Amino acid sequence: MPELIDPTGGEPADEPKIVVDSDWKAEAQKEKERLAQAEAQAQESGERPGGRGLPPADFRALVGSLATQAIMYLGGIPDPDGRAIVAPEYARHYIDLLGVLEEKTKGNLTDEESKELTGVLHELRTRFVEIVQGVAAAVAEEEAKKTARGDAPGQAPPA
Repeated sequence: MPELIDPTGGEPADEPKIVVDSDWKAEAQKEKERLAQAEAQAQESGERPGGRGLPPADFRALVGSLATQAIMYLGGIPDPDGRAIVAPEYARHYIDLLGVLEEKTKGNLTDEESKELTGVLHELRTRFVEIVQGVAAAVAEEEAKKTARGDAPGQAPPA
């Protein structure tokens, strides 16, 4: 077993002694000051600390996040393969969440926030109706073509 040395006298010690390196405290303080200065500079320039470029976590970002999901499911944002995703049930869910947000925050929003939320909801609801009507028309047209060919409705054409 290695011999324990008393750091103050170099003699073997019965119990280990704790030596505190006070230099780390000074280094930690310098790092803290450096980070505070970097954060202050970032705030002055309008940048987020760390350069991540994330938007602030505020009401506008929440509305934008929910609206983006609704737009995606209305076919407004293509998937990685370039195909539009049309899933009205999911789009309705996100639009309804925005409606709940509007209802629950009524009277607690600034005029700007209220107008923005109302406008986003109006645009999404209008787009939702257009998409659902377009899908219904396309399905009806396809069924009419099948009927004209003599296929039974709902069946795949013969191969």
